[in-house]
Amino acid sequence: MSKVLLINGSPHAHGCTFTALSVVADALEQNGIATEIVHVGHKDIRGCIGCGKCRALGKCVFDNDLVNEVARKFREADGIVLGSPVYFGAVSGTMTSLLNRLFYSVPAEVKRMKVGAAVVSARRAGTTATLDQLNKYFLHGEMPIASSRYWNMVHGNNAEEVLRDEEGLQVMRVLGPQYGFPYPCHCP
Repeated sequence: MSKVLLINGSPHAHGCTFTALSVVADALEQNGIATEIVHVGHKDIRGCIGCGKCRALGKCVFDNDLVNEVARKFREADGIVLGSPVYFGAVSGTMTSLLNRLFYSVPAEVKRMKVGAAVVSARRAGTTATLDQLNKYFLHGEMPIASSRYWNMVHGNNAEEVLRDEEGLQVMRVLGPQYGFPYPCHCP
């Protein structure tokens, strides 16, 4: 069975970002794709220091937070969905630290042609810049980017408001199953 890993970069375990990711996960599961949501936004995750030791070790040298655990799950998954709230027009700091270390330490052959999708949540603005920031991890990793009928974002100040964002919820429902997790790659 195919599996998609969803990462919640919000400090709020059941807030707006989780609500959006849950809608994506439900749609994927209804189409026979297993999902797992990992909550990282509340953790103390240090940034990458560019030491390069991950190349020799096969994992990040800092083994005291979730990065290596998420890397293992990433290796096993057929696709990944990154979810972040918008903080000052950008991805949350904890999520940025995790992704910098994750995408630096996971070898290219693991990432190459694995489907990625980004989901962002905001009360009002900054969503397109945040979506762009998340998509750059996929572009650097040679990963096809899954999209929906519109930008992958929801709006609301809390989970209840997100549940009233019908357009955003429809984008989340279409995201995975419409464009195919896992990616049907017919590459040489």
